[in-house]
Amino acid sequence: MQYDILNIKAIPFVPGHSRGILRHGIEQVSQDCILVVFQQELKPFTTDYPAGLIVIDGAPFSHDMIRLLGLGIPTVIVPRDQADILTDGLEIELDGGNGLLIEAKDESVSKVYARPKPPDAGVPIKSIGGATLELCASVADRSGASNAVSNGAYSIGLVRSEFLVPSDTSLLTVDYFENSLGELCEAAFPLEVTIRLLDFAPSKQPASLKLVPGMLDSLGMQGVRLYNREPLRSVIHAQVEAIELLSRRYKLRVLIPFITNIDEFKFWRDEIELRLNKFVPIGAMVETPVAALEMPRWFDVADFVAIGCNDLMQYLFAADRDSPELRDFLDPYAPAMFRFMRQLLDAAGEHINKVQLCGLYPQLPGVLPVLAGMGYRAFSVEPFFIPYLAQTIRQTQLRVAEHLSDEICLLKDSQSVRKRLELIS
Repeated sequence: MQYDILNIKAIPFVPGHSRGILRHGIEQVSQDCILVVFQQELKPFTTDYPAGLIVIDGAPFSHDMIRLLGLGIPTVIVPRDQADILTDGLEIELDGGNGLLIEAKDESVSKVYARPKPPDAGVPIKSIGGATLELCASVADRSGASNAVSNGAYSIGLVRSEFLVPSDTSLLTVDYFENSLGELCEAAFPLEVTIRLLDFAPSKQPASLKLVPGMLDSLGMQGVRLYNREPLRSVIHAQVEAIELLSRRYKLRVLIPFITNIDEFKFWRDEIELRLNKFVPIGAMVETPVAALEMPRWFDVADFVAIGCNDLMQYLFAADRDSPELRDFLDPYAPAMFRFMRQLLDAAGEHINKVQLCGLYPQLPGVLPVLAGMGYRAFSVEPFFIPYLAQTIRQTQLRVAEHLSDEICLLKDSQSVRKRLELIS
């Protein structure tokens, strides 16, 4: 076997291996190509999917990039200044898990790799040494729920219900939500399903909400901040009433998005409980530093807490996660980020079993063992990642992971963290 690793420092994004001919531009997509696109060119694929994806100047935590995770297409991110050698017609192997681009000379390199076998759905994963971790799934629709079951999810940890919404909010009736959410719950059965109430934001909104004053950027009107405004207030009431009907057939939880303070949560919990089965747990989605620092108090008012790592990180680093220009400022391997996550865990104390981490953070190379070593036990991730993360957990020795997390939190810079995690030499 002969091959040459291209001299490109690609960022791993979606694990897996594929082989194909390089093609530039979304209009060149075909099933036998490795597609090269800029982040701003990304749009939903319709019929043909590429064998692999190379995104130039991608921001890993952006909404556009995160939507790619559910497709399961091996993907890497390449800085613009290294993209010149990616010429059309070059046949390469793409290793999305290690960030490698390999010029294939003869037989396929990817034949030596095998996708891990999915665990059994509804069953937690055990590490070496006895830690039991729950790998839940974040999904946006019925097919995502089906993928969660086939990939071995412990539960549906997060339903992004805003992606089930048509552009015209006048269609959002109790019947509409009962049907759309019901199909998703049926596909996930018998797993528990946590439904996040509509989390409209500038990057994910129906046309009828585009003129809402203050809905300008990530620091503006979004999530629960919009719930007092029509037509969204009526829509939220319809969604909750549909969830109440579905709770008679399925095991459900409700998550209120973008909560920033205790009083705000209490107000909306009272509002929701008027229309909701009293046996449905209601949780707070903590996505801002101020909400995260209230961690000890959340368990007095919320049944559970979901930490939204994607938004939390952009606020911590003061870097818009959708901006490729700010990619290097939003550094998931910064020691301060790990120290902050430890601070939240310590604050949760005996309630840590009620905390779930959501988002890309635990899916990044090397991060899950560190978080497990700290004591986090529940994660909501993309279904495609579950077999890979389950394999990582099974190969992790708890005592080693505990020592590793201690070491990582004491390091001074992200370069040292990456070296300790063996991500760079």
